[in-house]
Amino acid sequence: MQKHTYDPAAIESKWQNIWEERKAFRTPDDPKAWEGKPKYYILDMFPYTSGAGLHIGHPEGYTATDVLARMRRMQGYNVLHPMGWDSFGLTIERTAERENIHPAIVTRRNIDKFRQQIKQIGFSYDWDREISTSSPDYYKWTQWIFLKLYEKGLAYLADVPVNWCPALGTVLSNEEVKDGKYVETGDPVERRLMRQWMLKITAYADRLLKDIEEVDWPEGIKEMQRNWIGKSEGVEVDFAIKDTDASFTVFTTRPDTLFGATYCVFAPEHPLVEQMTTDAQRSAVQAYVDEARNKTDLQRTDLAKEKTGVFTANDKAVPIWVADYVLMGYGTGAIMAVPAEDDRDWEFAKTFDLPIVRTLGDGPSINSGFLNGLNIQDSKERMTEWLESKGKGKAQVQYRLRDWLFSRQRYWGEPFPTVQLEDGTIMSVPESELPVELPPIDEYKPTPDGKPPLARASDDWLMITLPDGRKGVRETNTMPQWAGSCWYYLRYMDAHNATEAWSAEAEHYWMPVDLYVGGAEHAVLHLLYARFWHKCYMIVALSPQRSHFKNSSIRHDPRLFLSG
Repeated sequence: MQKHTYDPAAIESKWQNIWEERKAFRTPDDPKAWEGKPKYYILDMFPYTSGAGLHIGHPEGYTATDVLARMRRMQGYNVLHPMGWDSFGLTIERTAERENIHPAIVTRRNIDKFRQQIKQIGFSYDWDREISTSSPDYYKWTQWIFLKLYEKGLAYLADVPVNWCPALGTVLSNEEVKDGKYVETGDPVERRLMRQWMLKITAYADRLLKDIEEVDWPEGIKEMQRNWIGKSEGVEVDFAIKDTDASFTVFTTRPDTLFGATYCVFAPEHPLVEQMTTDAQRSAVQAYVDEARNKTDLQRTDLAKEKTGVFTANDKAVPIWVADYVLMGYGTGAIMAVPAEDDRDWEFAKTFDLPIVRTLGDGPSINSGFLNGLNIQDSKERMTEWLESKGKGKAQVQYRLRDWLFSRQRYWGEPFPTVQLEDGTIMSVPESELPVELPPIDEYKPTPDGKPPLARASDDWLMITLPDGRKGVRETNTMPQWAGSCWYYLRYMDAHNATEAWSAEAEHYWMPVDLYVGGAEHAVLHLLYARFWHKCYMIVALSPQRSHFKNSSIRHDPRLFLSG
């Protein structure tokens, strides 16, 4: 009897070569091949090509999707099972700096390694649809989408606090900073106000929250997004400041506890801090504000110095303090403190020997004037009615979600397709001139005076003269790595379309995604950003001639299944 042995090196390579020559897993492009045949779109979270190759987590997920892709093909489905590369970002840029080569060379090298490893495993991807977010023919459309957001007022410039590392001359993410230092090098990090591009994701906060119920994801992932969006229903209360014409507003979800407010707190960045500070306290307050400025939001735990003020809801004067546990980016940047009912306020009050007044007994309200004896819900409603009738407040909804900081002071990212004219006007680059490609520069690091690396480009790239003689300069920040990964699943459907990001015909057939496998660590970053982009550029930002999308399957979020 003949003995058969399995030689992986020979057998695997033989059949992998045959698959590649015959394009065994190629997905049909011709719409005629789609007619009357069911589809199945299987999506993997594409890898970030930062290192020497795959890690064990990549094939773990890719194996599961590959099994299903092969089964669906056998069952007669048109299967879309593509692969591509998340290939912009800081890690690649730093490798290029260390090796003194262009980031594009590092990227190509890494992609070649990833591709070779994936093919060696034998996964059944359609390599004719391979994409890379750092390829100009891809990021042309990322830039196009940004222009549509800007045209609709969903992208704007603002001065915002960022983590600035003077030693490296760059902005760092919150995840890269611990105890006021850059985790990789130990260099000190400070908070700076810098002019940055922002995306108005908060304009979609309510829809992102409501529509999560339509997405076929595990409940744990959905709950992470609900918590991150953080909808709070409450009341904005107006406070007048004693002996001045100034006033400020706080947001509270518990208006029933107003009678227990024994002090108020400003965030260190609150615009009234300087105005309300007495001469005797000025130096101490300034020192505290300076200290707080260099902390991340997660580090804001220190306490502050005292001011004076008045709470007008019950005509009882209460002091105003400054404390960095109050964030300017949430609510109004000021709070009313109710130490009997809030742990942070309790700790603050005990530290500084401030009054603590209970407003809740075992059931009904106590020590609360006209609210005494009412249960919590009735007390909330009664106080809200009273505030609105007196012109001292109004019902309001707040969200924990903040607008998306979309600028990076880096080289290896998508250039913004905008120009700032001499009078400060921001002008979009004409769509016919997309993509705005990355220019060659001498070093992949900020200039000595702290400008982003793109400021090193030649004047031929930087400086613009309009036909009417006006002059301007290109934006030298770049987009974050998230920009390209927000919409890659859409480009896969029509990966080589040179006239539009993807065709309506392809979208109508392939969407929504039927199976998606990726990591839960991306629930409130990549997956939330993708949902936002999907909504705003598919419904609001697209041109009228593509209005058919309003009635198509893509009108809703892609029904993605998240595993792991």
